[in-house]
Amino acid sequence: MRGAAFFDLDRTLMAGSSAFEFARASYKAGLTTRRQLAADAWANLRFRLRGSTDEQTEALKERVFSSLQGVRVRDLERLAPDVLAGILPRVYPQMLEVAYAHQDAGRPVFICTAASQEVSDLLGTVLRFDGGIGTRSEIVDGHYTGRQAGPFTYREGKAEAIRQLAEERGFDLDESWAYSDSESDLPMLRTVGHPVAVNPDAGLARVAREEGWEVMRFERLGRRIKLAGAILTAAAAGGAGSVAMSRWRPAGRR
Repeated sequence: MRGAAFFDLDRTLMAGSSAFEFARASYKAGLTTRRQLAADAWANLRFRLRGSTDEQTEALKERVFSSLQGVRVRDLERLAPDVLAGILPRVYPQMLEVAYAHQDAGRPVFICTAASQEVSDLLGTVLRFDGGIGTRSEIVDGHYTGRQAGPFTYREGKAEAIRQLAEERGFDLDESWAYSDSESDLPMLRTVGHPVAVNPDAGLARVAREEGWEVMRFERLGRRIKLAGAILTAAAAGGAGSVAMSRWRPAGRR
């Protein structure tokens, strides 16, 4: 039996949220509104800075499934070029190097995400991974019904999907790797013998420290925002100091 490597998508394999890139492509195709796109853009920024919560993930899932109701599968497939145009520039080259090193060592690599199976399959093909695990949607007569066609691959659902794939393919999970940014993926990370925290949120960073897991960091947006804030604060303080100096006169001079 050989091991495999499993990669979460958002904030792990790529910067930001694949859901936002899907929303952007949907807006261009007339499948969503400008207001919703603006809300998704704000959610994407928060996600890059802080990660996501269970409540936000559940709300996003419900909204996506609701928006798919009645949409032709063909119309969604035609979003692929725009979705890829948004995602591919955001893929971390460091993570591709890690994934391809696993492949060269004889370990198949898989995207494992709460995003749709369609997105997982699309990226898996383009990035030359060995497959993808995602959330499946029900399809009837070439249209999406707005309902799930299987488990939601989030938290324990993602770990269960990995265990099922390992059983089908004969992978040794003790000799496997998993990569994620989020505390919500602790079930996935604890399923394998080699868990790795990538750009971890606060919860995962704490667990990684306690358990001695490998940590990779290269998400720079938060650091850039903090630096910009420090520069603006310093500039404001400097401006206030200049005003004060312009009003100050040494004693005896009027």
